[in-house]
Amino acid sequence: MNAMPGPRCVVVGVDGSPNSIAALRRAVTEAHRRNAVLDVIHVLGSHDGGPRPLRTVVEWLRLRRLAAREIPRSRRLTARLRVPVGDPGQVLAAAGRRAELLVIGARKHSEHGNPLGGATVPVVLERAACEVVICADHAASRQTA
Repeated sequence: MNAMPGPRCVVVGVDGSPNSIAALRRAVTEAHRRNAVLDVIHVLGSHDGGPRPLRTVVEWLRLRRLAAREIPRSRRLTARLRVPVGDPGQVLAAAGRRAELLVIGARKHSEHGNPLGGATVPVVLERAACEVVICADHAASRQTA
């Protein structure tokens, strides 16, 4: 007997930055288009000394407010919110193993000289088993008149 494949899935990493909000918006569009479940993930860094239940709850509540603001209500879209602890690049790449698409935000430049910004993007690009889309919030870089 063949195993039934899991539901289609789009994963997005969110940290509250303008670029991650742009990634969330793109992931919502992709999940609708693909008729897929949307996994919204906010990774707590493992450098904080391990899991802290209160911090995890606080971050989950922040993620829930953000999702309520940015994800339109739809009968066609199921969104799952997760707040795991670990290295963001590794956690997101692992989540991408069961996904069709992984969407992340990236700064234009990092303090380390990486044009994709930060340490997360290179890890995700190297390890993700699915298609990866990198987003930037272009509106944040526009000057207002």
